[in-house]
Amino acid sequence: MNKTWWKESVIYQIYPRSFNDSNGDGIGDLQGITEKLDYLKELGVDVIWLSPVYKSPNDDNGYDISDYQDIMDEFGTMQDWEKLLTEVHNRGMKLIMDLVVNHSSDEHKWFVESRKSKDNPYRDYYVWRPGKDGREPNNWESAFSGSAWQYDEATEEYYLHLFSKKQPDLNWENPDLRKEVYKMMTWWLDQGIDGFRMDVINFISKEPGLLDAPNPEGKKYVGGGRFYMNGPRIHEFLHEMNNEVLSKYDIMTVGEMPGVTVDEAKLYTRDDREELDMVFQFEHVDLDSGPNGKWDLRPLDLRDLKQSITKWQTGLNGEGWNSLYLNNHDQPRMVSRFGDDGKYRVESAKMLATFLHMLQGTPYIYQGEEIGMTNVRFDSIKDYKDIEILNMYKEKVIEGNESHDKVMESIYVKGRDNARTPFQWDDSEHAGFTTGEPWLKINPNYHEINAKQAVEDQNSVYHYYRKLIKLRKQHPIIVYGDYQLILPEDKQIFAYTRSLENEKLLVVTNFSGESVPFSLPEDVDFTANELLTSNYAIEGKPSLSFELRPYEARVYKGF
Repeated sequence: MNKTWWKESVIYQIYPRSFNDSNGDGIGDLQGITEKLDYLKELGVDVIWLSPVYKSPNDDNGYDISDYQDIMDEFGTMQDWEKLLTEVHNRGMKLIMDLVVNHSSDEHKWFVESRKSKDNPYRDYYVWRPGKDGREPNNWESAFSGSAWQYDEATEEYYLHLFSKKQPDLNWENPDLRKEVYKMMTWWLDQGIDGFRMDVINFISKEPGLLDAPNPEGKKYVGGGRFYMNGPRIHEFLHEMNNEVLSKYDIMTVGEMPGVTVDEAKLYTRDDREELDMVFQFEHVDLDSGPNGKWDLRPLDLRDLKQSITKWQTGLNGEGWNSLYLNNHDQPRMVSRFGDDGKYRVESAKMLATFLHMLQGTPYIYQGEEIGMTNVRFDSIKDYKDIEILNMYKEKVIEGNESHDKVMESIYVKGRDNARTPFQWDDSEHAGFTTGEPWLKINPNYHEINAKQAVEDQNSVYHYYRKLIKLRKQHPIIVYGDYQLILPEDKQIFAYTRSLENEKLLVVTNFSGESVPFSLPEDVDFTANELLTSNYAIEGKPSLSFELRPYEARVYKGF
């Protein structure tokens, strides 16, 4: 296995709008991030991933970009960004940027030109089609509800938008468009950034013909999805991108790829393929979704999680690389989803962190995760800002007569604004995030859950994360060791071993609020000689048979 810096790193994702506001306008900004770099350095992270800060009308919180080489006014200036990069590097950390090139904003100069006429030089930068039988060109649905096509009166054709109608899809079949994208990527890398996280990058190759999805509803990520995920030219495009741009720099790349399989991920990430370094896959965060998608809630069966994690751990071992995450800007807070955000919030946040950071792969921490921030329950739909939430509520409640209470429950559990409430820095007004009125309401629990309290308390979630990050740097087995699941059928305990040369680790985690007995199965060859970490105080010598307390985690080192 090739050893690289990005395999050994821990990455921290910043959602700039919600991180820290330096000027009192209620919106997080670049200067606000620079102010908090010492906090991140002290936490121990190696790489900061910055969600989009580019010029944008902000229809989808910056994922609709109108100028790829400028900064959104609310976030500051290019000089502020350059200062941030310098200060990140001065502290020995790295910075990766979000690359959003499946689509642009409809206010990007390319699209403004593209919609002017059918023979405009930029027309073919986007996916335009005439209607079919008086309706849209096909039955695909947008990820944000409704048709994936928008009619444009100027030229009497439709353009494709797999997301918001203000996010028209770029046409990667056009070599001129690809050259423009590579030029822009090169420009950022020449500024000195350390890589890219690539937004829905496996959507850039669509099936030729853009056929109707076979299921009558044309649901996203099912019927329609297979026509635009992992399409026929995707590897060609990514290999070309690597050849033209990525291979020329010592950087890391991670591709967000809904619907990707283990076998496809190998093709994307294997060294000899020369495409990307790692992928974000979604299988494990779709396990608590019913047949009708993410808003269709169902309880997680731990055995399903084991099966999924194990498939990826063993499948990519030696042939690719895993990205390890349980939450991000699009997912609810992990302690609310997989743990207990009430009585056992601290214990379960530490347990989940142990479970994740001891796996093979590169761990990602989403801002606030390291202090155990939780989901939020706003009283009114009017308090929510996310386009996906608002479109879904309109479709289901206002137009579809579904129960308000039932839909709100889905929002409380799965809504993206759970992750986007402002960072809770202290217990002062607005949680120390801003001196103004925050763009999105603060979670009311900031009096109890905030960074100031966490930094001062040696037993906090924050200090436990610092310990996990340090352990990773001290023990190569945590990064590179092989993984083996034990107790696959247990409904409460997730336990596994890691092995590297003559060393072994035993990781035992209790995903329940009950005490459960654990005994190492006889067929597992492991002798414990040291307790590496635990989230409860443990007396006595290492043992391989013990009672696990609610949400307890233990890691033993041995041979």
